[in-house]
Amino acid sequence: MGAPAQAMRRPVLGLRPGDVVVVRSEAEILATLDADGRLDGLPWMPEMSQFTGRTFRVSKRADKTCDTVNLTGLRRLRDTVHLEATRCDGSAHGGCQADCLLFWNEAWLTSGDAAELTTSATVSDVAPTPSELIQLTRRPRADAPDAGRWFCQATEIPAASSPLPWWEPVQYVRDVRSGNVGGLEAIVGIGRYLFVKFQQRVLWRGTVPFVHGHLARTPKGDLGLKPGDRVRVKTRDEIEATLDRNNRNRGLPFDSEMLQYIGREFIVRRRVERIIEEPTGQMRELANDCVMLEDATCLARYHRFCPRQTYPYWREVWLTRVLETAVNEG
Repeated sequence: MGAPAQAMRRPVLGLRPGDVVVVRSEAEILATLDADGRLDGLPWMPEMSQFTGRTFRVSKRADKTCDTVNLTGLRRLRDTVHLEATRCDGSAHGGCQADCLLFWNEAWLTSGDAAELTTSATVSDVAPTPSELIQLTRRPRADAPDAGRWFCQATEIPAASSPLPWWEPVQYVRDVRSGNVGGLEAIVGIGRYLFVKFQQRVLWRGTVPFVHGHLARTPKGDLGLKPGDRVRVKTRDEIEATLDRNNRNRGLPFDSEMLQYIGREFIVRRRVERIIEEPTGQMRELANDCVMLEDATCLARYHRFCPRQTYPYWREVWLTRVLETAVNEG
């Protein structure tokens, strides 16, 4: 990591869900970055520049997040939030289609009016330029320098956070005080999490709650879905009939957070064909059918209230196409 930037005074806004903020100018934000394009370990990515100077509402505080790199559980972040409708479009990262919700350090935001934003911030000597930020998205690999790896917020979660064990009680108090979850929701969620841990470790190790696959070889669906198509998620029994003993269909797991969407109708958001694999930073081409559904995000009901709102991936065999027919009454 490069030396820290001699940046402007770091604001701590104490933002809560629903607060309205303005993203600072690119010059102001660059002034906060080190030579690696990071602030407190969190990268500022080229895809975020389209949001500068614009007004958004805070969706959640990002005081913690799932570790999708080392799979250690949840990690603790500080002075960071998620903003509504700000997702990475992958344009500077090889066309990655994960649609990740972006992380925003409070130093990159202001609670003032957009017209009051200053654009005269002096960028430090170590801070990268916009063109250098694009170059920083691709890094050489120690084991294969010619292959390279992608560098983004998702791949750098460990560097931007610290461990957060599930038994640390202050995190749940913080969840409620910040407005991320309600008091009753927190109690129910903790109970649900403890039940899942018991189920996985004592009853059915490695499975998600209430779903138990049994196949040695899993089937394929072929609906030919495209963005805008309407689908219905199949029943639990129908989905179980497509899963192996690890609750996967052709390698893709059916996650516990997807249970809440069983039987409901959705619009296909997109087909997913390539994503950055977060543990390795490598671009992964998905050979099998995989789609995202609009408004079907992870609500972390089984994952200690992680506010990241990732889009689960769906096999077509878990879905049924809904044909919209006009009914003429006469």
